Amino acid sequence: MNRTHLRYAVDNAPRGELHVFVLDGSASMLGSLAQAKGWLLDSFDRLARARSDVALIRFGGERAEVLFGPAIPRWWNERWIEPIGGGGGTPLAAGIAAASRLLARAERARGRHASQVKVLWLLTDGRTAETPSRPPALDRAVVIDCEPARLGLGVASLVAPRGCERLARAWDAECIRLDEIAPRVQAYFRCQDSLD
Repeated sequence: MNRTHLRYAVDNAPRGELHVFVLDGSASMLGSLAQAKGWLLDSFDRLARARSDVALIRFGGERAEVLFGPAIPRWWNERWIEPIGGGGGTPLAAGIAAASRLLARAERARGRHASQVKVLWLLTDGRTAETPSRPPALDRAVVIDCEPARLGLGVASLVAPRGCERLARAWDAECIRLDEIAPRVQAYFRCQDSLD
C-alpha cells in the first residue's frame, strides 16, 4: 500500500445538537455555583459521549465571556470548569447577547450542520431586573433556576413569581429548579439517546 491508495474525505455529516450553557457567575450565585458547576460537568460528560457540540458562556461582574466551544467536550473539563468563580453584578443581558452572537455564528455555519438542533441552558438565580429577548436562532431554551428554596418567607414567597419563572414565560422556555434537575435532565438525555 502506498500514498495513492489513501483517500481524504471531508466530514460533512451533520452533528445532532449544539448545547449552549450560559452560567451566571454573579455574587448572588456564590451559594449555588458549586452545584451548578457539578451539573455542568455531568452534562458535558454526557454530551461528549453523544458527540454533541457544547459551548459555555459565563457572565458576572460587568461582562460575559465564552469559556469553551462550540466543540465536543473532552475529558479535561473539570480542570477548566472547577476554577470558575463568582462575584460582582448580574449582567444577564451581556450573557444572552454573547449567546446570541455564538448562535448566530452557528446558524451561518448551518450549511455544514443543517440539521443541528440548538439548545440554550441558562443557569441563574434570576436576581436581575434585566429581561433580555430570547436568542432568535434557538430550537429550545431551558432556564435552570439556581435560587435556593425560600423557606419561612410567608405567603408572598409562594405567590410572587421568581425571576427565572418570569424569564422562562417571556421566552416560552421550560423552567427547572437546580435542586430538581437531575432526574428530569437524565430523562431528557435518555430520550435523546433513544432517538439516535
